[in-house]
Parts: sequence; structure tokens; C-alpha cells
Amino acid sequence: MRITKTKSLQNNDVYSRPAIGTTILSFGIILLLGSIVLSISVGAANIDFGTVWRAIFAYDSTRETDQIIVSIRFPREMGAAMVGAAFAVSGAIMQGMTRNPLADPGLLGLNSGASLALAVVFAFGTGASFLSVMLISFIGAGLGAVMVFGLGSLSRGGMTPLRITLAGAAVSSLLLALSEGIALFFNLSQDLTFWANGGVSGTSWLQLKIVVPVVAAGILAAVMLSKGLTILSFGEEVAKGLGQRTLLTKAVLMTVVLILAGAAVSLVGPIAFVGLMVPHIVRYLVGTDYRWIIPCSAVFGSILMVLADTAARMVNAPFETPVGAIVSLVGFPFFLYLARKRGRKLA
Repeated sequence: MRITKTKSLQNNDVYSRPAIGTTILSFGIILLLGSIVLSISVGAANIDFGTVWRAIFAYDSTRETDQIIVSIRFPREMGAAMVGAAFAVSGAIMQGMTRNPLADPGLLGLNSGASLALAVVFAFGTGASFLSVMLISFIGAGLGAVMVFGLGSLSRGGMTPLRITLAGAAVSSLLLALSEGIALFFNLSQDLTFWANGGVSGTSWLQLKIVVPVVAAGILAAVMLSKGLTILSFGEEVAKGLGQRTLLTKAVLMTVVLILAGAAVSLVGPIAFVGLMVPHIVRYLVGTDYRWIIPCSAVFGSILMVLADTAARMVNAPFETPVGAIVSLVGFPFFLYLARKRGRKLA
């Protein structure tokens, strides 16, 4: 099997595994389709695969099962897939851009910033359209990112992965506290808590018509920028030496992250750890070339969220467990593993 290897000026190795990447991506797409069909089939009322297939490709509005599948379960799982892809790709971009193995939209202030913005919307913007909610989520995510990177760069030594992580924890705590304060003052605690725990129940086709093009455009932009992101992951000095305009590249990549994270948070809430786990797993499978990491992260992030939503509906059926809690059960031990394995390299 062919493995191509490129050495940077600082002995950073980038491995591109085209054959493995193609195989992993193809397998992931098949697994994603199977996961969606499985998730649509199980629930309060189990539905066989044949009925699911018929409802999707030969919908009959007079059949109750077809209505359940097409109007409730199918948009729900499409929403889960979109959100998983958005979080995973944004996490992969942040890890490559900051060279921080612990980078994740939920750990670096983006999710909490969007949460604060949405708390403000719930309090003052009664009747706001979903498009308005999404735009405000982008603004909130941007506010959180600016605060984190601003705080992380205040010290004399500038930004390091450790300082960014610590700044992200501090800013996230502050913004989440402000969100909870607004919720308590305006008696929104129940609504905000339900949304903050993460969930795709209630996802509609109207919401997907807005979210899917935004997420698809963000992922496409990330794929187009993946070569530049690979070079940037060598280090800023190396990237400049190779002729890359690092400030412009970072600005465009950060805009893509804000779009993806803002869209995902506006739909399901601030789910952490998806953007942390998936890129590491994908990087282990396909190497460190972001031309493969980005599309594979999108596919496997979708799989993770679809399976997590399936588990959330089955753990305590007929009641639902917040999908954010399911993801955190897996993500928190993974975070501790990374912190212990790579903690010495962060400073």
C-alpha cells in the first residue's frame, strides 16, 4: 500500500494514505446510511426496514407509519447527521489551525457564546424566525471565539495550546453563567435547560431547508481549504516559509468554523466532545493530511450523532435521554485520555 510522506522544515511529518482514505470514507458512508435506517426503524414503535424503505421512496400520506417516518424520524436523523458533521469538521479545523489536540468548539467558547446569544433571543426575541436565531448564533459563537483568543494572547508568550484551552474553559464558564442568569431572571430555565442538554427531537424539514445548505457550504469550503490547513498544521513559521498567507487562511478557516458551529448549536444546542473525538479517531485511521481528515470527519461525526440519538431514545424508552449526555459519557473519558497523553506537549 502506497504511503506518501512529506517532511516540513521542522521535522513535522504529514502522511497521506489515499488508498486507506478512500476505503475508510466509502465504508463510513455505507455505515452512515445503515445507521440512519436503523435509527428510523427503532423507537416507541419499531418499524421494519422494508417499511422504512417504502416510506422514503414510495411515500403514502394515508399510511400512519409513513407519516411517522417521513414527518418525524427522517428529519430528526438528518438533523443529527448534519449536526455531527458540522461539529466534527469544525473541531478538525480548530485542531489543525491551533495545533491544539484539545481544540473543540465546545471547549473553546463557541458553543457557550452561541448559548448566551440564544438565551438573549429567548428572553427578548419572542417569535423570532429560525433564520434569525441561526444568525444570532453565529454572532454569539464569534463573540465567544474572540474572547477566548483575545484572553489567550494577553500573556507575554502569546498564544499556546495550553493558554487557549484554559482561556476557553474560563470564558465558557462565564458565558454559560450569564446564560443561566438570563434564564432565571426571565423564567426560561426549563426551556433553556432542555435546549442546552442537546437534542434533535422536533427537527423539522423547514429547519433542515435552512441548516443543510449552510452546513454543506461550510464543509465544502473546508474541503477546498484542506490543503492550506495541512500546511498550516506544520506551524505558522513553516507555513509562511512555504508562501502561505497565514492570517488570511486563519481568518477564512475561522469563519468556516463559526458558520458550522453556529448552525449546529442553533439546531440542537451546545453539544461538546464531538469535535474533539472524531478528528483524532479519523487522524489515526487516514493520517494527518486534512484533504482526507475533513471529509472523513464529516462522515464519522454524522455516524456518532445518529447513533447517539438512537441510544438516547432507547436507554430509557419511552422517555428520551438528552443526546448531549450520551455523547459526554463517551467524550469525557476520551478527553481525560488525551489530556494525560498529550498534556506535557500543550505548554
